[in-house]
Amino acid sequence: VQLQASGGGLVQPGGSLRLSCAASGFNLKYYTIGWFRQAPGKEREGVSFIRISDDGTYYADSVKGRFTISRDNAKNTVFLQMNSLKYEDTAVYYCAADYSAELPLHPIPVDYWGQGTQVTVSS
Repeated sequence: VQLQASGGGLVQPGGSLRLSCAASGFNLKYYTIGWFRQAPGKEREGVSFIRISDDGTYYADSVKGRFTISRDNAKNTVFLQMNSLKYEDTAVYYCAADYSAELPLHPIPVDYWGQGTQVTVSS
């Protein structure tokens, strides 16, 4: 069982990035999956999640209208399209999946975590 996150990087304010989270070893059908982020000195916070069973979604207020979560069933992969990036979006982003229907997910408990991917917004 593995979540493989990718897509982070350095981007200027106003730019875009797309994060990917590929799940292997399990079927996402009954899971809620998405992204947390953690900036230096701050607690881990939920950013966006999608409930696979009905495509229900959650977005933190700070990212509404800028981020979009989506999925590719064939690839067992979830994407986070991040547009209009701001300095305050700088953080390590973690993909996570939980065998539940909850929205949003909370860091504890979460069944599976991917490795973090760094997103840096800087001019």
